[in-house]
Amino acid sequence: MTKNRFTRGAGLLEPFLARQRARIANQLIPDSLRKGRILDIGCGSYPYFLAHTSFREKFAIDQLPPTSVPENVYWHTLDLAKAPKFPFEDAYFTVVTMLAVIEHLDPEGLVGLLRECYRVLEPEGMIVLTTPAAWADRLLRLMARLRLVSKEEIDEHVFMYTLPLLGWYFGAAGFPRQNVRFGYFEGGLNMWATVRR
Repeated sequence: MTKNRFTRGAGLLEPFLARQRARIANQLIPDSLRKGRILDIGCGSYPYFLAHTSFREKFAIDQLPPTSVPENVYWHTLDLAKAPKFPFEDAYFTVVTMLAVIEHLDPEGLVGLLRECYRVLEPEGMIVLTTPAAWADRLLRLMARLRLVSKEEIDEHVFMYTLPLLGWYFGAAGFPRQNVRFGYFEGGLNMWATVRR
């Protein structure tokens, strides 16, 4: 992929890792929710996941302007670290995704961002997120030095999460804790979490 990069920077494994995140996210989303709208937050300058998933309508938010946007994706350039407010009405989406995003955000703003996700989700709507496991930070930094993953992306990691901590953040944002599901992928290097509104 030349024009549409998976991430900023370069890394031998970046295309594989982007495909893995998209595959995991697609597996976690029930078919019944695909009749609605999806919002992918922090999709990078090219919305790879949105280009490889099926929904009635697809929306993207990133702080970077796009390099290219698939015809059926509605793009919004927005820096959520500065203003965590979405330009959408209440209960607008059936699914919100954040794939390899929250590790780049100040954890003090995460509850506000998740509350905003809660606001724009329909009842029974779902958040799907992925993030590196906390224990993998040193390994990821080594992989970045070896140019296996994007140094630019890894250098911008602000905070690493554990599964129980993610559950706490979902609860603090108003999501029912009993609706939270977790797991690992890529040999335990990465975590996925879902929660239904």
